[in-house]
Amino acid sequence: MNTHTIKFVCPLITVADMKRSRDFYENVLGQKVVSDYGQNVGFEGFSIHLQSHFKMLIDKEVVVGGNNFELYFEYDDVAQICETLRAENVEFVHPLREQPWKQLVVRFYDPDKNIIEIGESMEHLVLRLYRKNHSSDEIAKMTGLDKEFIEKNIKV
Repeated sequence: MNTHTIKFVCPLITVADMKRSRDFYENVLGQKVVSDYGQNVGFEGFSIHLQSHFKMLIDKEVVVGGNNFELYFEYDDVAQICETLRAENVEFVHPLREQPWKQLVVRFYDPDKNIIEIGESMEHLVLRLYRKNHSSDEIAKMTGLDKEFIEKNIKV
């Protein structure tokens, strides 16, 4: 029996142009580089890898833009980040919208057609709904969130 635990480290996405993509993640999305190996750059929570190099590692073509994977980030002023993205001429998957559980989110493509989602945190969602005069019971029903979590976050 194997007694070792496999440790998940992070998702890795491939990019066609390392400089362009690194600039996008650092300067548009404000992500911090934690490692740089040239062909692979690690940010806090995910990495980008140069497609041409990655192709050599897997002996297969790299498929781009499959719309089947996304990187998810949180930022409480989603409307404001949408303005920043528009100014950068980012291609949106969809504009700012409310999800069925009431969270505000936007989805867009990075320079390599990887989907990026930015949504408000659940803590911010609870506070936003509370400030619109919804009770904790109503918030629980609308969002599916635990009442204890809701009560903790409306006391901020």
